[in-house]
Amino acid sequence: MAATRPASSRSTFRTYGDLRYVPDERKPQWLLECVEPHVAIRLKQLFPKIPKQSPGPFTLPADLITAADLEWFVSRYPLRLSDADLHQLSADKQGFDQRQAQMERILLPAFESAAITGLREGQVLRRYQYQAVEILRHRKSLLLGDEGGLGKTFVAAAFLCAEPGALPAAVVCDAHMQIQWLEKTTGFTHLRVHCIKKTRPYSLPPADVYVFRISQIMGWADIFATNFFKTVVYDEPQSLRTGTSTAKGASAKVLSEHTEYHLGLTATPIYNYGGEMWSVMRFIDETVLGDYADFMREWTDHTGRITNPKALGSYLREQHALLRRLKSDVGQELPKVSRIIEYVDYDEKAVRSVEDLARALAIKATTGSFTERGSAVRELDIMVRQATGVAKAKAVAQFARLLVEAGESVLLVGWHRAVYEIWNEELKDLSPAMYTGSESASQKNREKDRFLSSETSVLIMSLRSGAGLDGLQHKCSVVVFGELDWSPGIHQQVIWRVDREGQTAPVTVFFLVVEDGSDGPIMEILGLKASEAHQIVDPFTGPEMADRDNSRLHALVQRYLGKRSEKKNLQLALEEQKP
Repeated sequence: MAATRPASSRSTFRTYGDLRYVPDERKPQWLLECVEPHVAIRLKQLFPKIPKQSPGPFTLPADLITAADLEWFVSRYPLRLSDADLHQLSADKQGFDQRQAQMERILLPAFESAAITGLREGQVLRRYQYQAVEILRHRKSLLLGDEGGLGKTFVAAAFLCAEPGALPAAVVCDAHMQIQWLEKTTGFTHLRVHCIKKTRPYSLPPADVYVFRISQIMGWADIFATNFFKTVVYDEPQSLRTGTSTAKGASAKVLSEHTEYHLGLTATPIYNYGGEMWSVMRFIDETVLGDYADFMREWTDHTGRITNPKALGSYLREQHALLRRLKSDVGQELPKVSRIIEYVDYDEKAVRSVEDLARALAIKATTGSFTERGSAVRELDIMVRQATGVAKAKAVAQFARLLVEAGESVLLVGWHRAVYEIWNEELKDLSPAMYTGSESASQKNREKDRFLSSETSVLIMSLRSGAGLDGLQHKCSVVVFGELDWSPGIHQQVIWRVDREGQTAPVTVFFLVVEDGSDGPIMEILGLKASEAHQIVDPFTGPEMADRDNSRLHALVQRYLGKRSEKKNLQLALEEQKP
């Protein structure tokens, strides 16, 4: 048996427990045994991921971050460990220090980028983009959260050229982004790109980059497990925010576990509340936020909300797991986007047509069984949002027409098929292009080209179809939201389609809302979500006011329960006034 000694340079041999390195190819750990009670209390304070009620033994992940804290702890409270384990701990601590120092050097303004071979003639990488490449090369995992329009796709392509061991690579993206990845990567580099065509494995042609639609990866999990791919790039990884509970999430986890380099590209990693960051980071760097129970205990309150969003954002930056630059940081600041909330006329009958059923669902959402409450809330959301969109659809179409007649090209954004049908009927002489959830990827690209070539001045886009789409900034500077989404990140993704490099006109965004229906509750919730997401992603850009709501659809339910109470009170008042 190897000799043991206290992990301390002090002459005393007083020790407080045992520390042992447990090697494992996938998940090595540090095991702490026989730790004295008062020392165990301090250990749990330093490492909140250890359950407070645990009597020991204790386990900690054997990663560089843990090694840095653990070495300090055993210098204060010496633990017995073998020479080999002491060497492992010291080496990991030095690795952490070296990595942190290297990251800081890369991010200095004076950092000079080197030439990258493999780029096409005339193509260059900007300094801030090269910094991201180098961070990923050294750290091997990165969530690149640069603001929309700063060239995150080019960073990914350049990294694949710069790092010899990064190929072949798998890119996972939304369906409508597959062709754009092909065009951008081959236009910027000499990399060979193949777009995956099927949901089941087939004989792949030789290539450097294989681009998967996210809907295709479920059938490729067995191939992912063969370690064929060396790098995975998740374009808009917030699509995986539901974690491994879905087939696509489970397949993506297999892909992450069998690749060496992990890159996530998104300016909006949080679509709803801050807890989604844990799910997203599990596919990029599962060590940085620990296990789910650890994360919930360390970062959230009893409702699951992030207790200190700014601290979480700062922590991710300090660990260099998240790298985010704004346009203003890199000298590309465009004129501030004008956001205008405009109240429009609406068909009251369309909203009133669902009043009775909506009220019944609202009651069930508060009094029914657990299953009934969930079902009632979802049904209420779908019904009232569609009724609201339909009620104002003609007014929204008329608003878009006025903008076109004034010489503008308009990006008109909605969600429901019934609403699109009204818009198309009202604007049929303008022959709107359609970029929604009903078109295939090739159809979407053809419709986008119709808009960009001025064949039509209106592009109708689904709220959740715009992430990553490029090129609209050369044609359009006006966005009209005819329907709202519960997530502020969805709205921002759409706005970034036109508010990006290449835009020559000030961007104006209209939110067309009505005083009835779902618009009011959604706008209240949006304020809360935007504040929490903003503090995590941009913790240093100033405070934002937050509402105090604690439920996604609570306001919508209460609206109908409140209206019922108001109607009852009015009836009572009228009864009292009768002679």
